[in-house]
Amino acid sequence: MTNPSGIKKKAERLYHEYLTALLKSESFFPKEIPFGRVNSTDDYNIIKREVKELINGSKDKLGYGYKVELSQSNTRKYGLQSFPCRIYFENETDYLKYIKKEKEVSEFKIAISQIRETIPSLNDWIDKNTSKVIGNIGKWNNILKVCEYFQKNTKPNLYIRELPIEIHTKFIEENKGTLKQLLDFLLPNGAIKKDESEFEKRFYLRYDEPLIRVRALDQSSLAKYNLSFSDFSIPIIIFNNLKIMNGRFIITENKMNFLTLPYLKDTFGLFVGGFGIEILKQIDWLKNSNIFYWGDIDAQGFQILSQIRSYFPHTKSVMMDFKTLNLFQQFIVSGTPTNTNIDFQNLTDEEKELFNYLCEKNFRLEQEKINQYYINENLKNLT
Repeated sequence: MTNPSGIKKKAERLYHEYLTALLKSESFFPKEIPFGRVNSTDDYNIIKREVKELINGSKDKLGYGYKVELSQSNTRKYGLQSFPCRIYFENETDYLKYIKKEKEVSEFKIAISQIRETIPSLNDWIDKNTSKVIGNIGKWNNILKVCEYFQKNTKPNLYIRELPIEIHTKFIEENKGTLKQLLDFLLPNGAIKKDESEFEKRFYLRYDEPLIRVRALDQSSLAKYNLSFSDFSIPIIIFNNLKIMNGRFIITENKMNFLTLPYLKDTFGLFVGGFGIEILKQIDWLKNSNIFYWGDIDAQGFQILSQIRSYFPHTKSVMMDFKTLNLFQQFIVSGTPTNTNIDFQNLTDEEKELFNYLCEKNFRLEQEKINQYYINENLKNLT
């Protein structure tokens, strides 16, 4: 037979079921609590103590909580005795006070009413996200303001703090998780970038974009593409607007290699830094450019090469071969072990062989260790 502590645990486990019934306006009370079978052959002194404990923790003693109904039964040893035959919560007030959820449910009801009245289409979302509704008690007024704004203004192209919503400037930043879930539910597909996980990118907001550094390795390119500087850093969206069609680009993993790229006709150097290469995938016009990638001869270098080829399959590697590794073997150091997967379909057979060799030996040759003469000779012969 259960005890008051067991009843409390069972009552708390019923809370989600209660909320679901509340949302659907279904009857929930009286609610029975299973309490186990009372065996009349057990030690009566123990049973008597347990029954007394149950009654002392019930509504009859506390004024709220569960009720205990008793029925009489004959025992062989003790004769006619009273045993529990039913334990239940009679009404919502008794139940909520017992599990200490009165205030929360009161606020939950207010929130539900507010959500349904303001954005009726969220009704189905509410049914599946009661914990989210409760977890954001006190915030729904502002949350709904944000949702209403995005419903009326898809693709705002503003920074978060520029949005004309009467909320404090950090509210959206502090509640991105809930807002993302709600906007995914409410907005049409055309207003959501499904492949973007970051809030700003996903809902067409402006954000602090990463910079790409560009060097024109041929001064004649300045006039050709109406550029004011031969070395400049710009946000990726502005770089996209340059539309340097059919150009030639050398992307470097290391900044010093980028800075010391020699003169090359009709060629630009690009630097974004290691795995930051991902930002280039949004530059469609690069698909029509000649692209070369020059990274360290190590596992990470080939991972980056594979990554960039997933965006631009025609990318060629520069000085990432056995020849370069062997010529400068005195500069080989221990590499950084990697567990990152690599798509071998993006590597040539020689590159796969070198990648496996580097992983097996844990070797690394930084391109900054290679002398400038060797670099210049290899770059001037790029095709």
